[in-house]
Amino acid sequence: MRTFAERVRGLAPAPWEHDAELLRGLYDAQLGSRHADLAARWMQSQGTGFYTIGSAGHEGNAAVAAALQPTDPALLHYRSGAFYLTRAAQCGSKEGLRDILLGVAAATSEPIAGGRHKVFGRHELSVIPQTSTIASHLPRAMGVAFSLNRSHKLGVPSPWPDDAIVVTSFGDASANHSTATGAINAALHASYQGLPMPLLLVCEDNGIGISVRTPDGWIRQAYGSRPGLRYFDADGTDLDAALSMATEAATFVRRNRRPAFLRLRTVRLLGHAGSDVETAYRSAAELAADEDLDPLLGTARYLLGSGYTADEIVELYEDKQAEALRIAAEVAGLPQLTSAEAVAAPLRFPSAAAVAEALPRPTTTAERLTLSQSINRALSDVLKSYPEAMVFGEDVGRKGGVYGVTRGLQKAYGPPRVFDTLLDEQSILGLALGAGVSGLLPIPEIQYLAYLHNAEDQLRGEAASLKFFSQEQYANPMLLRIAGYGYQKGFGGHFHNDDAIGVLRDIPGIVIASPSRPDDAAGMLHACAAAARATGAVSVFLEPIALYHRRDLYADGDEQWLAPYPGEPVPIGRGRTYGDGTGLTIVTFGNGVPMSLRVAARVPGIRVLDLRWLAPLPVEDLLREANRTGKVLVADETRRSGGVSEGVLATLIDHGYAGRLARVTSYDSYVPLGAAAHEVLLSEQAIEAAARDLLS
Repeated sequence: MRTFAERVRGLAPAPWEHDAELLRGLYDAQLGSRHADLAARWMQSQGTGFYTIGSAGHEGNAAVAAALQPTDPALLHYRSGAFYLTRAAQCGSKEGLRDILLGVAAATSEPIAGGRHKVFGRHELSVIPQTSTIASHLPRAMGVAFSLNRSHKLGVPSPWPDDAIVVTSFGDASANHSTATGAINAALHASYQGLPMPLLLVCEDNGIGISVRTPDGWIRQAYGSRPGLRYFDADGTDLDAALSMATEAATFVRRNRRPAFLRLRTVRLLGHAGSDVETAYRSAAELAADEDLDPLLGTARYLLGSGYTADEIVELYEDKQAEALRIAAEVAGLPQLTSAEAVAAPLRFPSAAAVAEALPRPTTTAERLTLSQSINRALSDVLKSYPEAMVFGEDVGRKGGVYGVTRGLQKAYGPPRVFDTLLDEQSILGLALGAGVSGLLPIPEIQYLAYLHNAEDQLRGEAASLKFFSQEQYANPMLLRIAGYGYQKGFGGHFHNDDAIGVLRDIPGIVIASPSRPDDAAGMLHACAAAARATGAVSVFLEPIALYHRRDLYADGDEQWLAPYPGEPVPIGRGRTYGDGTGLTIVTFGNGVPMSLRVAARVPGIRVLDLRWLAPLPVEDLLREANRTGKVLVADETRRSGGVSEGVLATLIDHGYAGRLARVTSYDSYVPLGAAAHEVLLSEQAIEAAARDLLS
């Protein structure tokens, strides 16, 4: 294999059509990116580096950064080293290369993730950190682009200028992912309706995803003639051509506030990652052809045409190599995270003090409301209190929601703040993620719990992880409302009666609210909104459909399930106790609360604890109520495997509870249609039988 110096000396000069000083700066960024990759592999060989997915062959993305303003928010592909270094230089930072290698070393002094992952991100550079994403950041990018104009329209301060555009980059393999196609479709759907969508989509096409080839011409075929999507094509191995086309694409997006797609042809050098053996699936001829297209050689031609000698170009290469290795040696062995507490610090739940101060106290009323009415009133109060709050989702606007929960809100607060979305849960959550980092307070709705599972990675991989991977420099406040659980009458089957919430309980750091009573629902919604606003918390608000319009508790016409609108928020992580029985504590939530209260009315000696919060669990209340009776029955409407009861029992055991324990749950099954649903869902009869057994 010929050395870089030998290759440079064999090159013919080429004329450079842009500023000569810019050429020198872009070459420096390209060199820094290449030598960061090589230094990362050296660090790994020394046991001091922990990440080797590099940017070699993709250094043409420096041209994309150069075509943008340094204040344009960027959500980047993991091969964006040269983009990041160019952006750092635009912002006057000389620490870009050190930033990258600090990430490789998992050093706590790395400026964005603090040793939690090697990511491209820095708040001062308007680079929002992304992990090893496979297009999962594209819905958020679409949401940021939407929110640029919406923030201005609502008079809410935005982190970015009014004329900013959003850039997001991804690979050719990722362009096939449903998350990418959904996000691009949502951007076009908005733009088609005349909504500003200043989004530059950059597909860095190296023709291969790990070992799987992308068919030649596929990206152009898939996106080159899409109505409403302006398509640009550039050779990323040719810096001059890439800069011209990237500038044209960025100018189009900035002027027209419409999305554009830039295919940047690249090559992949050094394999997918350090552990990748390319010769197992690529021929020697293919590898040699890619080496001939090395973008550093392409830039060297322009340097030769701009008066640099081959020796000077090689000297710059070697100087950057020495700089990268020097920095690598300096960061090797720097302190890393050394405790679970330190690692998880950004995932802590909102403090009670911050939540208590964040929201004006609602005014209580004597009128007694249903659960649906109480949530509607609380949403209205939040919209009234916070000009940055927006309610959106399928059917929430003119219709007012499938169950009428958002009825009247669009009329009261206007379509810019209460609006319908397209039918795509990934895009709904992506819009919320983008709005959250843009100074807005998103309150999205997923119409049914079963529909969340199409998009749950937007919570797990994006929403919950942002504070973690940015040390809370970025946050995406969100109050996600989901109608769920079982027991609907005359309307059902699995997709409208779903009790699968295990996927939510597995996500670190998110708040899970599960109200049952109308007054609790309003107070809990206020707490979640305040937590989002004050601390950037992500809350999931699970609303039991079967209780939306319930009025009675014990007998028809008693109206014991109505409640006045509360004057105080409900503290996050605190339960609610009913009764003063000393024989048995029933621990429950959601639909289990009215069932358990009816059982308690028939069976003496029972007290009922409504958990209200499934994350964080109300541990203090749980232990207190369990120890008061010495007998605990968990009445859990979710499934026996992966349900809430597992966590409750484990919490009691972990804290040394030594009393008797039992649980009743729904069956490990999907919920069928019709009367058969009662065969698999938790029943009041099962709760009563288990309670009597424990009491005996």
